[in-house]
Amino acid sequence: MKIVVGSDHAGFHLKEEVKKFLSKSGIEVEDFGTFNSEDPVDYPDYALKVAKSITENKFERGILICGTGQGMAISANKVPGIRATVCHDVLSANFARSHNDSNILTMGERIITPLLAKEIVRIWLETPFSAGRHLRRLEKIHKIEEEYFKVPGK
Repeated sequence: MKIVVGSDHAGFHLKEEVKKFLSKSGIEVEDFGTFNSEDPVDYPDYALKVAKSITENKFERGILICGTGQGMAISANKVPGIRATVCHDVLSANFARSHNDSNILTMGERIITPLLAKEIVRIWLETPFSAGRHLRRLEKIHKIEEEYFKVPGK
């Protein structure tokens, strides 16, 4: 599995911990930045890079980290085909995958510890999409995207 990660300055330290965890787990990881916590950056820039790389099939899934995870999720979800979910506990990580087929996990460095983040990542990566009744709901999400993300002139 190939994972792409990104963060703003507020999520930098947790991103570094998650990268180490992924590497130790034998998962290929690419970091789209930011690369320090001192220089303020804008989370939408990193959310867009990661989201586009997933919709272009360069990576299977992505992980985005900011102060709360909220800004990253909001930004990434503007890209059609992205299902970014904020998870700060293992139950939401499980449901994000099994019910929502989440392709981007977002977390907040100001909200959770590195230990909990690693467990959330593990659950999120290991949990398969259960399809069934949930597939119908994803199809409805896709219809919403088709309606509201129309490109002018098409």
